[in-house]
Amino acid sequence: MINKQSLWFLTLFSLILVLSVYYVTMPSELLFTDNGHYDNSESFVIEESEVLTALRIEMEDQRINLMKELKMVLTNIEATVQEKNNAYEQIKLLDVLKGKEELIEEKLKKTYELNSFIKIDNNQVRVVVASDKHDKKLANDIMRTVQNEFDEKIYISVKFQP
Repeated sequence: MINKQSLWFLTLFSLILVLSVYYVTMPSELLFTDNGHYDNSESFVIEESEVLTALRIEMEDQRINLMKELKMVLTNIEATVQEKNNAYEQIKLLDVLKGKEELIEEKLKKTYELNSFIKIDNNQVRVVVASDKHDKKLANDIMRTVQNEFDEKIYISVKFQP
């Protein structure tokens, strides 16, 4: 006699088997297209927002890894008080930098109606602007706007990304 557990196993196994056979036997053109329309001449165009999103994701991944390392120091029993204090200060600094970057991005969006990516690293600020227009005056204005957010003199680079 077959119990319920065996019946469920056989049912799920046969479903997986049927789907696997279907996947293997279907034409390969259907795997790469929408609704079976296959065109070799299609090319992928990266939207300007995708470039900025990719930069944000990359930076976020780096920060998440750094935060994990710092939290490991904080929870490590063998770490000294000084090491734990340094890790805590670095975590606070990362939060402040993230807030400042978001503030500058919003300010640039309101002032110049441009999407941008901001990365603050020590006394350097990297600005990537999603724009086809490479204007020296606009870059200069962006630099002034960013500099106004800081008390001390900093190095600012502006890059226009189409």
